[in-house]
Amino acid sequence: MKKKDKEYFKTYLTERLEELLSQADNTVSGMTETKENFPDPTDRAALEADRNFMLRIRDREAKLIKKIKSALERIENDTFGVCESCGEDISLKRLKARPVTTQCIDCKSKEEALEKALGL
Repeated sequence: MKKKDKEYFKTYLTERLEELLSQADNTVSGMTETKENFPDPTDRAALEADRNFMLRIRDREAKLIKKIKSALERIENDTFGVCESCGEDISLKRLKARPVTTQCIDCKSKEEALEKALGL
């Protein structure tokens, strides 16, 4: 992979990581500061549903944060863009679509087909 491409991904992933961490901080502070007390059970239920939805989103983002940190480590170790399964280069097109990927499209397709066949 060219140095220019690595710098692009490093910058992109770093910016995305900072954005996600900022959103997580806002969510935590927003949930601890607000002490709504609705007398109407429907309003309370709506608030709980909104909070649960937000927590599910943040949980998914926490997983993405781990993947981004791992991708940044791979950039530093010069293993970014190399498939963990077969050792071949991952195409730039795939990396631009999913910069945190660890597998080339062929290996990922095989893995998904196996999971589907096994019912996972």
